[in-house]
Amino acid sequence: MSIKYYIGIDLGGMSAKAGILDDRGVMLYQKRCPTEPEDPPEKTAADLAGLVLSMAEEYGIRREEVYAVGVGSPGIIDSRRGVVVNWSNFGWKDVPLADLISSHLGIPVFVTNDANAAALGEARFGSGKSYADSVMITLGTGVGGGIVIDGKLVEGYRSAGGELGHTVIRQGGIKCTCGRRGCFERYASATALKRDTEAAMLRHRDSLMWEYAPKVEDISGKTAFEAARKGDKAAKKIVKDYIRSLGEGIANIVNLLRPQVVIVGGGVSNEGEALLRPVRKFVYKNILAPNDYAPLEIVRASLGNDAGMFGAAAYAMDRT
Repeated sequence: MSIKYYIGIDLGGMSAKAGILDDRGVMLYQKRCPTEPEDPPEKTAADLAGLVLSMAEEYGIRREEVYAVGVGSPGIIDSRRGVVVNWSNFGWKDVPLADLISSHLGIPVFVTNDANAAALGEARFGSGKSYADSVMITLGTGVGGGIVIDGKLVEGYRSAGGELGHTVIRQGGIKCTCGRRGCFERYASATALKRDTEAAMLRHRDSLMWEYAPKVEDISGKTAFEAARKGDKAAKKIVKDYIRSLGEGIANIVNLLRPQVVIVGGGVSNEGEALLRPVRKFVYKNILAPNDYAPLEIVRASLGNDAGMFGAAAYAMDRT
């Protein structure tokens, strides 16, 4: 029986990464190409098609052996039609990305949101592969995420659901870029952690955090955690408050969906058990159904920056 090959593309604002997977989900080859916000969608689509063709040639397979291509794209995506409805960073509106790429390749192309693709990748091939129901939370510039139930990605009506970062955890709280106040991502993103770290450092000039970030520009998601490990009181409060915010958001999601596992990714997840252990403790105390009845795992993502490629390919697999 011949092997079916799939290509998953993780489209970003500066580059696109692509990987060839076989039908068992093994990553065989990777390559990337630059992307430019100023380029018209037609050129970006042509570049992505060229990336697919060059990868196939370099790996030694014919285009006809590539069964389908999946793309994880930023923005609001109508995945049924393969259309990027809105991607503000590139100024795209109603771009038929799947059709544009497919017109160069002559093979099926499917598009989903990049956060959904990462969630599906972790669910199918990463930390969620032993579970049917999983939720992924990505802690980066914002809070992204995706929902997989019974092994299938849940995108909502017209692919507009799954915006986990825009659930409110503090009514009347900090204003979010979406226009609401108190959104999960305004308190649990890496951006929020850095904001709160900076404010605490400016209030506490004697804090050990200054040793890890001598200038405000040096502050990262690690700064407070590193100083907290050394016993710094201001840093410990930042970490405690951050973990409470993250726990609040996760507890809400768990009470709504009750997955078997919550997968935490993004830069802040690099803190490992220093982050996850107290988050588990908080969540287990703040969910309705007890954990001994419906066991919930909270784990770190394992695919790193490759999750989007794996998930985009899986998305194509599921539709062919």
